Amino acid sequence: MIHIDFDEVLRLVPVASLVEPLRQAFASNASSPERAHFDLDRMRTLLLMPSWQPDVAIGVKIVTVFPDNSHRGLPSVNAAYLLLSGQSGQPQAWIDGRALTLVRTAAVSALAAALLAPPKPEVLLMVGTGALSRPLIEGHRAVRQYRSILVWGRDAQKAIAVAGDLAARGWPVAAASDLEAAVRAADVISCATLSEQPLIRGAWLKSHCHLDLVGSFKSSMREADDACMIGAGVVVDTLAALQDSGDLTQPVARGVLQAGDIVLLSHRTAQQNPAPRALKTVFKSVGVAHADLATAIEIHARCVAGRWHP
Repeated sequence: MIHIDFDEVLRLVPVASLVEPLRQAFASNASSPERAHFDLDRMRTLLLMPSWQPDVAIGVKIVTVFPDNSHRGLPSVNAAYLLLSGQSGQPQAWIDGRALTLVRTAAVSALAAALLAPPKPEVLLMVGTGALSRPLIEGHRAVRQYRSILVWGRDAQKAIAVAGDLAARGWPVAAASDLEAAVRAADVISCATLSEQPLIRGAWLKSHCHLDLVGSFKSSMREADDACMIGAGVVVDTLAALQDSGDLTQPVARGVLQAGDIVLLSHRTAQQNPAPRALKTVFKSVGVAHADLATAIEIHARCVAGRWHP
């Protein structure tokens, strides 16, 4: 069994390289039972996410979410991924789960944006300055071209740091100080926060925008208000999002959003002649295990083959 650490994962699989493997994964026969979700206390969470594809591979991700780690100078989300042979059941790789989750999450959002975002957007807004902010921007840039990219965070200095890192790559990135103004300017908005109160207001959105919601994974957590869902084409990575995310549970409970109108990403990717995109689209992800499995398979294959991508 080989060990693939955080930095090696990021070298092996740039976010853009995962969009097509994940497209195939969402159309595959992989099995992903409902993840086991354990609240260790009011703030801390343990997740177990298994998946398997017959005769190909088996995998399980172990995730901890400790929001108070930020006060310790540690990541809020930590994870490890165990990949096993689908033929023999023998362990093949122990992969840094935090890095795998970062690139998988960003690539799934990129895949959704490739299907749902306006074809010629001008402004991308990243809401949140945590570990996912840079990969998400990378993913969105892989499927659409942007004239301007804005970064907003509660901590203005962190937003400036993220923007500065990416601007150093030659990307058109700048920090935004006014969230409402930034939302009103944006054609695509990606949110990755641990907020329990809506940050994005539907009244601020452009009529043709695409909203990518990543952060909320509990019914008490929200990044967007009910108005964001009104008249929107809503797509999810898994129907578990209807129970796990306040961005959906709360508007559905109030009748603002009809559960039967929500579409799975796997159905959207399978459509040969999809209907024209809704003027306003929303993609809500909470993480699905077969996307982790596909990412782990790709990481392992590239490591074994020695294909390094700086």
